[in-house]
Amino acid sequence: MSTEETSRFVRLRVELVVEVDDQDALSRAALERIAEDPDMPDEERAHAEGAVTEDTAEALAYLVDPFDLVGEVPGVELAQASWSSEQIDYDPDSPDWDLDGDDVEEDDEEEAAG
Repeated sequence: MSTEETSRFVRLRVELVVEVDDQDALSRAALERIAEDPDMPDEERAHAEGAVTEDTAEALAYLVDPFDLVGEVPGVELAQASWSSEQIDYDPDSPDWDLDGDDVEEDDEEEAAG
């Protein structure tokens, strides 16, 4: 496939599991980020403050910005981003948490087709 036939757009999928060991520190940091946002309307600010105080996952979502991942990568401009966070039950020994699982299936499919 020539360069002219390939898309300039790349979907980057990142899945992270983080352990929150200080919920208060996380909430405080999210509240600070919200307070520092000059463009946030007061009504949205009040809603955001309540959300990050009540839900650790919401607090984390306010602090993680996909632009930070690629903002300084040369030759790349963020075209679109979406992200979410949720509290989960996590067992690192469970086969359900095999992060390479999707890649293995795709590799097996490619080998079977080739």
